[in-house]
Amino acid sequence: MSLDWLKHAFAIEPASAFEPTEVQRELVDRVCRQIIVRELTTPAMLFLETVRPLNYVTGQTLQFFTPLLSAVGGATAAEQFATFLEHRGSIDYLCRRVEELSREEPAAPPKEPEEKR
Repeated sequence: MSLDWLKHAFAIEPASAFEPTEVQRELVDRVCRQIIVRELTTPAMLFLETVRPLNYVTGQTLQFFTPLLSAVGGATAAEQFATFLEHRGSIDYLCRRVEELSREEPAAPPKEPEEKR
């Protein structure tokens, strides 16, 4: 009896094989730009590296909450982001985009504290 059917039973896609759709790219870029504007690049990178093993679970959680998110905002955006997170290389792609966009964005001038009178 041959066990060839079992050879790939637990195979997972390599992280490098992931390529997001155009809609997902735009959504990820929007999220990454908001991270950069709010000057949260370092905490975001730390968070993403920490939750890397849970990206599929996070995607499934977003799928579960899509009806609730559709009442608040865009259901398609939440669904696309959830689908994006379900892929193994999504966190790597997200980290790369944050790094690339943070290099492109000009550094915001530091805010001067207002003087109290």
